[in-house]
Amino acid sequence: MMQAQGILIRDNMRTIGAQVYEQVVRSAYAKRNSSVNDSDYPLDLNHSETFLQTTTFLPEDFTYFANHTCPERLPSMKGPIAINMSEIGMDAIHELFSKDPTIKLGGHWKPSDCIPRWKVAILIPFRNRHEHLPVLLRHLIPMLQRQRLQFAFYVVEQVGTQPFNRAMLFNVGFQEAMKDLDWDCLIFHDVDHIPESDRNYYGCGQMPRHFATKLDKYMYLLPYTEFFGGVSGLTVEQFRKINGFPNAFWGWGGEDDDLWNRVQNAGYSVSRPEGDAGKYKSIPHHHRGEVQFLGRSAGESCFRLRAELSLAPRVVANGRTQECHMEIQDSFRILTQNGYSLAIVGGSADVQQRV
Repeated sequence: MMQAQGILIRDNMRTIGAQVYEQVVRSAYAKRNSSVNDSDYPLDLNHSETFLQTTTFLPEDFTYFANHTCPERLPSMKGPIAINMSEIGMDAIHELFSKDPTIKLGGHWKPSDCIPRWKVAILIPFRNRHEHLPVLLRHLIPMLQRQRLQFAFYVVEQVGTQPFNRAMLFNVGFQEAMKDLDWDCLIFHDVDHIPESDRNYYGCGQMPRHFATKLDKYMYLLPYTEFFGGVSGLTVEQFRKINGFPNAFWGWGGEDDDLWNRVQNAGYSVSRPEGDAGKYKSIPHHHRGEVQFLGRSAGESCFRLRAELSLAPRVVANGRTQECHMEIQDSFRILTQNGYSLAIVGGSADVQQRV
């Protein structure tokens, strides 16, 4: 009897918590978004989102040519994607896409019927998410092909026991990706975020882009105006101008808010997809209680005192400049023609960040 009452109380608290959360978010919108923000659409929650979707996509009979730049709003982009969250192995992903000879080493693909508007590097920070990565690839690869973007995936895996440093992995991924090809658009993508619409165009623009504006775990509401988490995109020029992600955030959370500040301080605004195009489903998981360490790594001898130092951070301890080491694996060769292997390219290495 007591157990049944406990379950009932727990369920009631979840319902009440969801209602309170929605009230808080809607109140924040009312106070902070009296005018249109940097989004492509006004954040008026009383309006119909279908009414706000004014973007026109090309008709089915539209013809484009191999020597023309690929359009951004192709007829192949239908909108809602059928989401399949069931677990799948990477061997099944290989089987699914190995029959497509246009997919090259590293999950690299480019359209043959038009010139891609953007060369997109998809950077994915990774640790112990082997069941999530195949689910993401199952949805993302066909979507990007329909959008006629040139793309490749770079999965940067942190190993060892230090707290997770998502931001530093993005910085490392950027440096590795630029050795591979002259990319012009960078997508920073959490492995557990599955896009629900192929009209969420994964190209870049004049302003940094926040793609994941409506997460199911937040009841498809933007938690706050400065929210920049989940999936974001910047041109290479923009990323270099803001000096990349902060390296100072160990553990879960905080780095996206810092990135928002960097974007604003560089004179940029943030664009967002209109209507339901920014919807995402989140693969449930737990952060395993990782505590955030701002300005301090797991090693007591290594201190990061300035969050703004990123692509070339300075590490200071006891008045002396020191090296910091974070063990990673460059696991960015995802799909091959002869078989799948989430293998290390070039071996395991300590990433040495110094002035």
